[in-house]
Parts: sequence; C-alpha cells; structure tokens
Amino acid sequence: MQRCRIKGFTLIEVLVAMFVLALGVAGAAGTQLSSARLRQQAALASEAVQLAASLGARMRVNAVQMGLPDASNSYLGFDYDAAGGEPDGPPVQCFGAADCTPSQMAAFDLHEAARIVRGAFPGGRIVVCRDGGGWNAALQAFEWTCSGGAGAPVVVKLGWRAPAAATAAPPIVTMVVAG
Repeated sequence: MQRCRIKGFTLIEVLVAMFVLALGVAGAAGTQLSSARLRQQAALASEAVQLAASLGARMRVNAVQMGLPDASNSYLGFDYDAAGGEPDGPPVQCFGAADCTPSQMAAFDLHEAARIVRGAFPGGRIVVCRDGGGWNAALQAFEWTCSGGAGAPVVVKLGWRAPAAATAAPPIVTMVVAG
C-alpha cells in the first residue's frame, strides 16, 4: 500500500500566517498613528515658539510700556485661557498708520496673541509675567504660576491641552523675552 503525500499548506499553517500578517498590519497602523500625533505636537510647538517670539518682539518694540512699573505695565499679568471663551476685543485696532498710545498698542498685541492661541492651539493658554523659576524639578515640567519679583525676567508661557485631556497641561513653551 502506497501512501499518497500531498504537498502544500495545511489550514493551521495558513491561519498562523494570517495571524502574523494581521499583527504586522496592526503594528504598522499603530506606528502611523503615533507618528501623526508626534508630527502634530511638533507643529504646535513650532508655532508656539514663533508666537512667543513674535509677542516678545512686540513687547521689546513698545519700550515705553515695558519701562513702566510692573503694576502699570499692560503686558505683565496677562493670562488668557481659551477654555474661557473668546478674548475681549482690543480698545483700538492698531493696524498700519493708526495712531495708538503705548497702552493701546499693548492691549492690541495681547488681543492678537489671545486670538491666535484660541484659533491655533486646542485648549490653549498663554501667560506673560515675571518669573524667576518656572521649572518644577519634582514634576519635571514648567509651571503656570509666576514667582514675580522686580529682578525676575519677563517670560511668555504657552501651552495647550491634548485632545483627550480635560485638565490644563503644563506650559509647553516658556520663553524669556526681557531680562
């Protein structure tokens, strides 16, 4: 009696191969998703640095306002959270040839920054203050609270919430704009 050997794959081998292929496809999809999130966060961080630098440049140009004591300086103490709604409108539109006082220019600059934070950063928040510390070594993150003090540098802090997060994230960008 001669045995007939059939060459080929058995059903179990085909199922194992399909399972391995499915794992590979799931892994590739997870990598793509992670890469898309990282790309979005990198783009937001880049835009945040540009916004902080732009606001810092506007503050340096408005030397009269920056020369005022902290209590009178319109820039210092600015804290806007997009979760609170639309920013208040500026008292005067300081575009082009508009004749604005340094205080009106500061209000306009802050309104523009708040408008950009509201539109470009999901659940964004921006703070301008004097801060000598900011970095919390225990949390390994920056803090929203400002230490203040006349000798502390002026900083712009900017952060946003992750789409799934309900609570405020720590600042992502903290930039010193004036010594």
